[in-house]
Amino acid sequence: MKMDRKDVAFTDHKTIQEEDEIYWAHASVEEKLEMITYLRECFYGPEATTGRLQGFFEFVEQEQR
Repeated sequence: MKMDRKDVAFTDHKTIQEEDEIYWAHASVEEKLEMITYLRECFYGPEATTGRLQGFFEFVEQEQR
């Protein structure tokens, strides 16, 4: 399959960064949460978003006043 050269854009890093900042500043809360979930799955696997949070308890004796 041949690449359509009309879809290729050349730009610099600063322009891309600015466009990303504008996009995420105007993105909805749902879009932001979807991206966070996607990135968590990419880095930590699907169990990071489908599993339960690990919990622990610590009992501390407090001094009576």
